[in-house]
Amino acid sequence: MIAILDYDAGNIKSVEKALHFLGEETVVSRNREEIMAADKVILPGVGSFGDAMGKLREYGLDAVIHEVVDAGTPFLGICLGLQLLFERSDESPGVSGLGVLKGEILRIPECQGLKIPHMGWNSLELVNGGRLFEGLSADSYVYFVHSYYLKAAEPEIVKAKTWYSTEIHASVEKGNVFACQFHPEKSSDVGLRILKNFASITKEGC
Repeated sequence: MIAILDYDAGNIKSVEKALHFLGEETVVSRNREEIMAADKVILPGVGSFGDAMGKLREYGLDAVIHEVVDAGTPFLGICLGLQLLFERSDESPGVSGLGVLKGEILRIPECQGLKIPHMGWNSLELVNGGRLFEGLSADSYVYFVHSYYLKAAEPEIVKAKTWYSTEIHASVEKGNVFACQFHPEKSSDVGLRILKNFASITKEGC
């Protein structure tokens, strides 16, 4: 069972639909017992960093996320879900993130000829042997929608990079925590393979 965290964020349904396509059983929940009983947990999301952190705290999901991570359960953050795992964001000054991972979320720099938000397909540079990318080619294309990007403090946790005005840390992995800035659920066969790879990871394998 994969629990998808429900904190009133966008994009939850598309993640659920992709997992159902792969034959995975899911539950969309903000109930601590349901979430803690799941084999894996996903934090999706589209929206504002500050608003999202407010909702996570309102529903007590910030504490539940730390419990899940501490329990060693495989955990995946997607898009805003990646950003929330880190310490802070330019989008919401003064708002602390979950701090599960070290790093910050920065505004994509203006660059002539490039539109912000970054919206569309970009190729990935795979580095450091990420388990989400097993079986994928080194220049796989995935779909992004974002105006802010991750700069991780620990280079070794970065498993995929892309370039859009600046170097973007597109995916990270540390222990049982995985995260993607791009949307695997909207990235065709490549994205489905990434979700399938995550679904195959066990607590013991972390």
